[in-house]
Amino acid sequence: MRLENNTVLITGGSSGLGLELAKRLVQQNKVLICGRSLVKLEQTKKEIPEIGFFQCDVSVKKECQNLVEWISINHPECNILVNNAAITHVANFYEDDKILDKAVMELNINLLAPITLSKLLIPILTKNSNASIINITSGLVFVPRVDYPFYNATKAALHSFTQVLRIQLRKLPVSVVEVMFPAVDTPWHNGNPPKIAISPEKAIDEMLIKLKKGELEIKIGKVKILRMLTRLAPSFAFKKLNQLTSTN
Repeated sequence: MRLENNTVLITGGSSGLGLELAKRLVQQNKVLICGRSLVKLEQTKKEIPEIGFFQCDVSVKKECQNLVEWISINHPECNILVNNAAITHVANFYEDDKILDKAVMELNINLLAPITLSKLLIPILTKNSNASIINITSGLVFVPRVDYPFYNATKAALHSFTQVLRIQLRKLPVSVVEVMFPAVDTPWHNGNPPKIAISPEKAIDEMLIKLKKGELEIKIGKVKILRMLTRLAPSFAFKKLNQLTSTN
């Protein structure tokens, strides 16, 4: 995959892994980001003047449509979509009175938004060379973390969707890539990351190396080991992961 002279849209690009990816790619590409917080988007613009941004909530279909209209008018050369935006709730399913609202929110942002944007942007992406859809998932697609009642399931669903999409789009000039990250030390963890978390710099380094090699299902850090463990000893993998991801 060519990583220069592209126009890349990164959802959730104003913080965490999305921001780190934007910083790397903007050196040799045009980078566009979107997010819900105008304050964060404007701060990112101050840090990276070359970047373009559009404020929207990708959990809302109409706002996804507005984003794609903005792309089609202002950046019709866009050839790479990175579905990175995601949220999670650390919650107890039975005890949390607002748990169903949280479930809907996670499903909309983590799963339906990537599906919606992929559908809406394919006609634009495929008009340009080196077209790609890159879906960001997690090692938790293989084994769930018990304090995330919905995040694991949404990422597992996105993993499954990505596999199907790759096959269904095989006759179109667009590659479909999945990047599975381990725990990464980002603002996601509110200053209390798991002991096994790696740095955003290290995570993105490995991602870019493997993208250049043309890998379509990219496992970052120890995700490959986790995958092997789930095949060989699923109960042990479940127990071990939930011990290691403890922040205590």
